[in-house]
Amino acid sequence: MANRLTKLDEEKVFKDPVHRYIHVKDGLIWELIGTAEFQRLRRIKQLGTTYLTFHGAEHSRFGHSLGVYEITRRIIDVFDDHPHWDPDERLLCLCSALLHDVGHGPFSHSFEKVFDTDHELFTRDIILGDTEINAVLKKVDPAFPKKVAEVIGKTYENKLVVSLISSQIDADRMDYLLRDAYFTGVSYGQFDLERIWRVMRPRDDQVVIKHSGMHAVEDYIMSRYQMYWQVYFHPVTRSAEVILSKILHRAKALYKAGYNFEHQPLPLLPLFNGKLSLEDFLRLDEAVFLFYFQIWQQEDDAILSDLCSRFVNRRLFKYIEFSPNTNFNLYSDLREAFKDADIDPEYYLSVDSSSDLPYDFYRPGEEEERLPIHLLMPGGGLRELSRESAVVEAISGKKRTDHKLYFPKDFITDLSINKAAKEKIRKLLKFEGGSGHA
Repeated sequence: MANRLTKLDEEKVFKDPVHRYIHVKDGLIWELIGTAEFQRLRRIKQLGTTYLTFHGAEHSRFGHSLGVYEITRRIIDVFDDHPHWDPDERLLCLCSALLHDVGHGPFSHSFEKVFDTDHELFTRDIILGDTEINAVLKKVDPAFPKKVAEVIGKTYENKLVVSLISSQIDADRMDYLLRDAYFTGVSYGQFDLERIWRVMRPRDDQVVIKHSGMHAVEDYIMSRYQMYWQVYFHPVTRSAEVILSKILHRAKALYKAGYNFEHQPLPLLPLFNGKLSLEDFLRLDEAVFLFYFQIWQQEDDAILSDLCSRFVNRRLFKYIEFSPNTNFNLYSDLREAFKDADIDPEYYLSVDSSSDLPYDFYRPGEEEERLPIHLLMPGGGLRELSRESAVVEAISGKKRTDHKLYFPKDFITDLSINKAAKEKIRKLLKFEGGSGHA
């Protein structure tokens, strides 16, 4: 138990553009930051391909993880001496906040879709497996890694601890909104973080917000809404993700077909084989993928070479608004026209959909039950946020979905070959609403 209480002789600080300083006083936290698995997060971008749209978005999951730790640390300082807060949970909260994203892979979400992996499972494996992180956590107690994994996996018995890391207003979301707004250079993500953490209170199995802080929470929710549609679901970023996904699909298909790569992608073979061990996974970062994208521009396979050139040199697909439900026949006609023009629709025609629910009230029995944000009223009672806030009520439970159709405009405008088929494609796309956006 002594290790739990070990403090550093001198506090360590990280200079941070969002929180100014990130303070580390616990020896255990300092050791976790120094592990190979946590340092790997320096080589994973927080926002994947977003740097191709907002050039400042080069920040890493390492910085975000430190930020979530710091917000959690400050909230716990506010919670001290409150009757619903157990101070013995402090170190567990801090470790869980720090490690919540440690299982993310390169270009996280595209990577997961193509190779059917799950960063939450890898996070669990890193915490419980034969890793430096596991060895550090065990210094507290042999059962401590399991508790950390349970908090991150949202199965820990103390739901108050879970809600600090994962809820509709948690340290994770608060950091990434502010951090992503800072590095993309947009103003939508701004809200009064300090005001929010100062009005947070522990209450039974959840974090609640003092009624006096309601307007700060309104700003937070509207900031989240704006960030999703202006940054996270930006159509140019999604174009880059479509191409990235097609590269990974093509490379995997070529490997499965026995294609002889000029440069055999040895670190990626476990992915292509569907036998990715934890050790294999931890060797992967975005530098590995970008190296292969760079050299695959010279591969003999025309599709792989072209897609890699597009990604590396930012020659992205164009897009139009497109509803797959009402335009099913049009999509089918486009696929046939692409084939007639010798353009493979599997790699050069893609519908991409994005949807977000900015805030939801409690709906029991749904696949993902979202616990609502509760306000702590002056008399001590609790009231669900949307019942007090007209701003939040206006967007509660309203899921917004957006569909885009992506395609290579340059292929279609070159009429030197397959002119008739390409003119048919142009006609079909014009029927849907124009020749696409940059």
